[in-house]
Amino acid sequence: MNVVHQFSAVAKQYPDRPAYIFMDQETTYSQLEENINRFADSLVKLGIKKGDHIALILGNTPHFVIGMHGALRIGATVIPVNPLYTSDEIRYILENGDVKAIITLDIFQPQMQQLIQLLPLIEHVILCETQPQQSPIQHEKMKSFMQLIMTGENIVHDVELDEEDVAVILYTSGTTGKPKGAMLTHKNIFSNARDVGTYLQYSQDDKVIAALPMFHVFCLTVSLNAPILCGATVIIMPKFSPAEVFRVTNKYKATVFAGVPTMYNFLFQYSGGQVEHLQSLHLCISGGASMPVALLHSFEKKFGVAVSEGFGLSEASPVTCFNPLDRPRKPGSIGTSVLNVENKVVDELGEEVPVGEVGELIVRGPNVMKGYYKMPEDTNQALRDGWLYTGDLAKQDEEGYFYIVDRKKDMVLVGGYNVYPREVEEVLYNHEEIVEAAVIGQPDENYGEIVKCFIVVKDKSLNEADIIAYCKQHLAVYKVPSKIEFLEELPKNTTGKILRRALRQAVTS
Repeated sequence: MNVVHQFSAVAKQYPDRPAYIFMDQETTYSQLEENINRFADSLVKLGIKKGDHIALILGNTPHFVIGMHGALRIGATVIPVNPLYTSDEIRYILENGDVKAIITLDIFQPQMQQLIQLLPLIEHVILCETQPQQSPIQHEKMKSFMQLIMTGENIVHDVELDEEDVAVILYTSGTTGKPKGAMLTHKNIFSNARDVGTYLQYSQDDKVIAALPMFHVFCLTVSLNAPILCGATVIIMPKFSPAEVFRVTNKYKATVFAGVPTMYNFLFQYSGGQVEHLQSLHLCISGGASMPVALLHSFEKKFGVAVSEGFGLSEASPVTCFNPLDRPRKPGSIGTSVLNVENKVVDELGEEVPVGEVGELIVRGPNVMKGYYKMPEDTNQALRDGWLYTGDLAKQDEEGYFYIVDRKKDMVLVGGYNVYPREVEEVLYNHEEIVEAAVIGQPDENYGEIVKCFIVVKDKSLNEADIIAYCKQHLAVYKVPSKIEFLEELPKNTTGKILRRALRQAVTS
């Protein structure tokens, strides 16, 4: 079984149930199934074959759902890309990922024209209409998404899908400054969606809010695939808005909300929300970063709904742990291993440490990736003896609950988005007036963390605004530093290595 076959089975079982609600418009499972079939047929007519790579540069829209499932249906590999990325960041992923076709919004047509010229491997750019009056398509490689659905036939192409075929490649920020493509197979994405849905007791009566970005694996599994594989309804939010969460929850009697701690903080602080508007929720899911225990208790007390924390990473499709629903939840814990997944805390030799001791969290199960695309050395480092080494420091209690103690890597979490210091530092070092740079995460009450830079410059007239403006030209908005501190020199050890630890201590002291 895989996501493709399971979805078709659900569409036959619940043809008239709403599969999703978008902009207050309902689409049934039978309608979605037909649109997916038509789009898949048009992809075949365009020459897209099994194994070809298709990038989805989209936010939360029905285009994403149809595009992804249409591509998977014919055996293509989907590469979701954050549309907030800069042209340079997008180009790297398209080039490294050997992308043959792109599905994106019509408003990105100018950027796509440039990319077509730079990347001859791209044969098709499919533009999704956002307004009734769009700019005319200006390149022979460009196609209309709506036109492909209208001209495609409602037929099922007989493509053999092996469970080890790569279904999705998720690009995660790499510690070397370049993103790494985690290859998730059909087995990976199906097993995690199925097991998460079972673990969280999803049913066809649930209405799940998809406010997290769909290009992120958290939303992809927990808020999209897991619900539709059991016949539930997905309420697609184009972007997170506290006011809109209150409105759609109240209007449609939503039952499940998934978000990062920052979202819960905004919901809790939102003065225009009425407590009774969230009364239909029976489950709130938090992930992406550790949720402050004080916020968790305050949110639950105010809205009367339990928040279940979990843990995951792109390389594990992503979920490995969740606080169980049939046993006491432990604030501050990421919970216990989900179905068919095994978590373990080990020392530097890979030996399991005693209960209560801190070590590296490692994971194995049918959800663990095949490897990194075209990066065998990184793959061998992450996957050892059947286990995925997460790089996170954790401990386990006597009841099997896990706790993330700290991040072994230097990753900064800005509102649930991963930012790796090296990636920002690479950009800073390209500035001709910057001598040295070091990036850390600074605690922030709204976003969890913000990016802070310490730099040494030649030109003493440079100011914070100059550096931030420069970074905005080369980095996605959430990666852009919020704070710049100018130093005469950066702290280093005897070998000349910059001591981030000393910088963190300076920030927190």
